[in-house]
Amino acid sequence: MKVPNDAKIVVADGERALFLRNGGDEELIDLRVVDHEEIDNPPTREQGTDKPGRFNDAGPGRSAVADTDWHELEKERFAHHLAERLQKLVHNKPHAKLVIVAAPKVLGEIRSALHKEVEASVIADLAKDLTNHPIDEIEKIIQAN
Repeated sequence: MKVPNDAKIVVADGERALFLRNGGDEELIDLRVVDHEEIDNPPTREQGTDKPGRFNDAGPGRSAVADTDWHELEKERFAHHLAERLQKLVHNKPHAKLVIVAAPKVLGEIRSALHKEVEASVIADLAKDLTNHPIDEIEKIIQAN
């Protein structure tokens, strides 16, 4: 993967994101942390306490409704928040080059929420969860792909 100088790299999962900038060049990237963001997203069992809902069937009896997975819902909201943040970044710097590295499900959520203007700025994406990796390992993985 070729990452030009001054390209913006977002490394995210459903709960945290690192915003990086390539201070090097395409041959030898040198990622620098520009910003980071993290949300508090406890497990669903700590967020929702209601019993599953029920509804009347056409026949006798009632059927259960599946519980809402609040933890997953919050991850989806965070992915949409990241897409909005990328929109602001591209709006402020129209010729920005973006690389998105995210867990596969989160990457799909981000992609679906991206504005056309942002999509045009994305030069590469990688479906991997690298948020818990040190920066030097992230550099190696990005250069190897």
